[in-house]
Amino acid sequence: MILVCDSGSTKADWKLAHQGVEIAAFSTIGLNPFFQSSESVGEVMLAVDVVAKHKEQVHSVKFYGAGCSHESRNAIIVCGLKKVFAKAEITVGHDLLAAAYATCNDEPGIACILGTGSNSCFFDGTRVVELNHGLGYILGDEGSGSYYGKKLLAYYFYNVMPEDLRLEFYKKFNVTKEAVLETVYFQPNVNVYLASFSKFLSEHSSHPWIINLVSKTMGEFMDVNVCNIPDYKKYPVHFIGSIAFHFAGILKLESEIRHIKVGQIISKPIQNLLEYFLKKEKIRQ
Repeated sequence: MILVCDSGSTKADWKLAHQGVEIAAFSTIGLNPFFQSSESVGEVMLAVDVVAKHKEQVHSVKFYGAGCSHESRNAIIVCGLKKVFAKAEITVGHDLLAAAYATCNDEPGIACILGTGSNSCFFDGTRVVELNHGLGYILGDEGSGSYYGKKLLAYYFYNVMPEDLRLEFYKKFNVTKEAVLETVYFQPNVNVYLASFSKFLSEHSSHPWIINLVSKTMGEFMDVNVCNIPDYKKYPVHFIGSIAFHFAGILKLESEIRHIKVGQIISKPIQNLLEYFLKKEKIRQ
C-alpha cells in the first residue's frame, strides 16, 4: 500500500492506494514541522481509523508539506510517521515539489501555491530549482490566506474598510483589537488564525473594494514570485490552493497583464499527486 499526503499549515489531505487503486481518502490537521512535534504527528495519525487498520500494510509514505524545506525540519515529520508506519519507506519533501509533481507532469514549468501561505518555484522536469521565496507569513506569503487576513484586520481596525463591509466583518467575527493582538503576538499557529479571516473575501467577492484588494495583492504575488523567474514567459505557470481556485478569474486577468501563460488552477493537488506516484510505481514494476 502507498499513502500520499499533501499538507498545508491548516489541513492535510491523504489518499491510500493498494495495487494501483485508491481505497481510502481522509483529512487531518496540517502537519507543519514549524508547529508540530514528532509526538504530535504520531498522535494525529493514530487517531485516524483507516491508519490504525492498515498501518502494517503500508510500504511507502509520500508526505509533502508546508515547512518541509530543510532536512532538520523534515526529520520531525519522518520520525513521527515512522512511529506509526514502522515497515514503510518514508519520503518527506516540500509542498512546492508536490505542486510541481501534481501540475507539471515531468515537463518544465512554474508551480505556485496560494493557500494559507504562498510560494513559487521553477521545475525543470526533474527537480525544483531553489528560489529566494517562501519567507513565511511575517516577511512574505504575498497573496496568501494569512496575508489577506492581515490586510483585512488592519483595514478593519484602521477604519479603511468601507462601512458596509466593516458592518459585515463585525457581524461575522466580532473581534476586538486587544483579542487580535493577544492571539497574533502570544499564541501559536498565528498563520492559520490570520488565514481564517480570508474566507470573508470569497463571501463578498463581488464587492468592488474586495475585487480591488484581491487584484492588487494577486499582482504583488505575480511581481515578486513569478516575474522575477528567468524566462518566466516561456513556461506554463500552474496555481494550487484555495485562494488561487476561488479567485481564478482575477488571477487570470493579472497574469494576462504580465504576459504570464496560465496552466492548471486547482484547489487541491492530492488526486493529481496520487496519480503521479501510482504512475511511477507502475513504470518501475
